[in-house]
Amino acid sequence: KSSMPQKKYFRSRAHCNPLSNNDGFEYPLRPVEMDWSPYYPGLEKPVVNFVDVGCGYGGLSIALASLYPDKVTLGMEIRPKVCEFVKLRTEALRKECPGSYENVSSCRTNCMRYLPNYFEKGQFDKMFFCFPDPHFKAKNHRRRIISDTLLTEYAYFLKPNARLYTITDVKDLHEWHVSKCDEHPLFVRLDDKDVLENDPAVKAMIEET
Repeated sequence: KSSMPQKKYFRSRAHCNPLSNNDGFEYPLRPVEMDWSPYYPGLEKPVVNFVDVGCGYGGLSIALASLYPDKVTLGMEIRPKVCEFVKLRTEALRKECPGSYENVSSCRTNCMRYLPNYFEKGQFDKMFFCFPDPHFKAKNHRRRIISDTLLTEYAYFLKPNARLYTITDVKDLHEWHVSKCDEHPLFVRLDDKDVLENDPAVKAMIEET
């Protein structure tokens, strides 16, 4: 019998207010204090290369682990039940496929607040933002995960020539993402056709999320 968790037992609210203070989780004061060994028990001194922000049920994170076996992927999620599902899903995959999926894990945290507590400057090769909460009301736009201020923070964590990916099925939010990234001096938009054809991570974003 498979030990894979079932989504029906891990239902959660669709969205969470990232600006609220009811965090209910611990986080390190500085990146150097973060112990990643419980997250990646099969790796020696793991360093996170890819971050899937708001990873949901982990479809993209797990796909990236297979696509990039030499990279370490972390799914980050604010909702506790959803994060627990990804944790159990990863553990089940490791048991079913010994030696695989050691390079993927999940962490419950609030990425709008605490990324600097976990990661160093220039650490990431890729950052993913897949189908984030649109926060339709104008008064809630400050809750959006792509913003002028947060893009500056993301640029701090990304290596030179690293990539930031966004995908959404909400036209207004897509246009917001494009305008914010276009206006930011530290980001350059890549040619869509070239990226779609040549970047396996893009295909995974479209098919696995």
